[in-house]
Amino acid sequence: SGPLKDMNFSIPEGGGMRFIYQFISEPPAVSFRATGEKDGIIDIAPKTGILYLNGSLDWETKAVHRLQVESLDEKGNIVKGPYAVTIYVEDVNDNPPEFDQLKYTGVVRQNSRPGKPFMQVHATDRDDPATPHAQLTYSILHHFPNPYSEMLFQIDNVTGAISPSKKGSFYLDPQKQDTFTLVVTVKDMAGMTTNAFTNSADVIITVKESLWKAPPTIHIQENSTQVHPVNISQVQSNEQGVIYDLFEKEKLPRLPFSIDQNGVIYVTEPLDREEKDTYSFFAVTKDNTGELVDKPLNIHVIVEDINDNPPVCQQAVTIIEVQENEGGGSSIGTVFATDSDKKDTLNSRLQFKIKSQVPDVPASNLFVIQQETGILQLTGTSLSKHIVSNYSLEVLVTDRVFQTICDVQIHVIDTNDQIPIFERSDYDNVTVAENVTVGTVILEIQATDGDEPATGSSYIIYQVKEGDPNNTFIIETDPETNRGFIKINKALDFEAAPVYNLVINATNPEPLVSGVQYNSSSLALFKVFVTNVDEPPVFHKTVYNTEVSEDIPVNTLVVTVEAYDPEGDSKIVLKEVQGKHAQYLACRKRLLYKTQKSKTTVILHLRDVNDNPPRLVTDYPTFFCYPVMGGERALIQATDDDEQWFFSTLTFSLVDDMNTRNNWEISKANATHAYLSPKHANFEEKVYSVPVIIKDNGKPPLERKVDLEVSVCKCSSENWCF
Repeated sequence: SGPLKDMNFSIPEGGGMRFIYQFISEPPAVSFRATGEKDGIIDIAPKTGILYLNGSLDWETKAVHRLQVESLDEKGNIVKGPYAVTIYVEDVNDNPPEFDQLKYTGVVRQNSRPGKPFMQVHATDRDDPATPHAQLTYSILHHFPNPYSEMLFQIDNVTGAISPSKKGSFYLDPQKQDTFTLVVTVKDMAGMTTNAFTNSADVIITVKESLWKAPPTIHIQENSTQVHPVNISQVQSNEQGVIYDLFEKEKLPRLPFSIDQNGVIYVTEPLDREEKDTYSFFAVTKDNTGELVDKPLNIHVIVEDINDNPPVCQQAVTIIEVQENEGGGSSIGTVFATDSDKKDTLNSRLQFKIKSQVPDVPASNLFVIQQETGILQLTGTSLSKHIVSNYSLEVLVTDRVFQTICDVQIHVIDTNDQIPIFERSDYDNVTVAENVTVGTVILEIQATDGDEPATGSSYIIYQVKEGDPNNTFIIETDPETNRGFIKINKALDFEAAPVYNLVINATNPEPLVSGVQYNSSSLALFKVFVTNVDEPPVFHKTVYNTEVSEDIPVNTLVVTVEAYDPEGDSKIVLKEVQGKHAQYLACRKRLLYKTQKSKTTVILHLRDVNDNPPRLVTDYPTFFCYPVMGGERALIQATDDDEQWFFSTLTFSLVDDMNTRNNWEISKANATHAYLSPKHANFEEKVYSVPVIIKDNGKPPLERKVDLEVSVCKCSSENWCF
């Protein structure tokens, strides 16, 4: 209670009848009067001055009531006032939230971005929005069906926007499940459970096939005469308002393709299959911040061949030699031509035809060519060098559009009807020292042949026919003069063979004609005397093999090497070790030695000991596609530089710290490989260092700790780090 004056009151809504305030009258005032927004609920008792409610206030109906109160004397005249009395109605949480629809429907595309909303639910609350009474939070109560441990959808608890979860972005597939029902709840009191009201609505979601998918392989005909750019395909994102772009998979001087902001892909210029027959690049979508929206799509383009290349003769002039006695039907040579159009197509199919023969003597059709292969053959008539020694052919080579002339020169060569004849049948003898150098010429010989020069019929091959079972000698021929040079082919040894009685024959590489045979005119005799020289010592073995462990101590005896003097008149000593690894070995023996020296080979095989810990080998970086879904695993490989046996095996484990154990697990794949797997899906897009211990099973076993770099990265449509 109190005197009459301006007053403000805050009164909670509801609650029914109640007293608010009592105004005390001051003489000569004897009563009170209230006017204004009483709305049949608010009034004042005239005699007592008690301001009261005769019902319940309702904030939703009227939040403020403004009254005027005055005091009156006995005659009803105003003593004081009017004064302003304002009643503020306080809201209480007496209204549950309500969705604006009983049922919602939405469509989501397969492979949509996680967290990108595709629909929204909305609810309202009639309580005061400035209080928690009307602050709403949304959640998903049920998810039908729910085939996975995690929900495939998520809702923004403030806005009601519904989007695929990480799991949903990966697993949603209309072929497996095309409809889902969500029970979405809304709660007031800003999510607090005390005195909160809730409501729910069904959300029916239809899953449709992703619009974002790589088109089939694009085929473009080369050297197109269309006006460029030419529309060749189109891609479409699942989202609106994205920015389309192309990204090169291979670095080219230029990429002859472009894409507009409707996802239409163009070829920007005519292509040449002979320059490049395939292209591979990515189509990408980005939002206005530059972030990738969809997985990059791999676009494949094949440039189709047209017949735009003529046949090309492989040689400016094809030269063929034919013996004059060749029979009809004999293959005498091949005309080769190429075509740069696509292999194994009609565009590159070549056909051959003889256009002309010069001279046409003794007939105009002495030769025939196989249409598909270019193989030249004789017809039934044999050639005669005495009539015509050279023929010129024009061979017409055609594909379906173009033709080319290839020139062919045919040389008729004489038959081999003359044998080589030595100018001397006996070349006496020659004396050489046993240490003469291999390759030394010890004698020159000469035979002649009456056949056509510079042909296989007149070229002479000299060979030692008798007296040289070990091929100690070799004979080389000067192709210009047919002169023979007898050379030392292997080292001489006086003790093994002091004298050689050689029989040499002369032959041609071309077979003799029927009825002609080689005779004594093609044979010559020759004797070689070998003189003795002081020879170097000889080892008992040409190669000494021995095996030791790689960790043997210094000064360990590894092998005994022995030698002898062929003349038997000197003592032998092993003086020194030479060669690539000589610093590891030393000779113990030091005796007087003869002036000649020899060498032998010592091969020291080292037995491996386990002195190398295993190490990691990676052909490509270890990665997981972001976002991680669970169930992925990456194969890692290790090796050991020690010698490996069939029972060798490596074991893999993680360093025993909490962070590593909580994030990763490792399992054996085989003796040299293991699988690394993430233990949850909450990985950021970055590079992680995973400490791995690799251990061998040697005696004693060795181990190595490696920090394996693992990338969690956005991937292309082919599931490779983009």
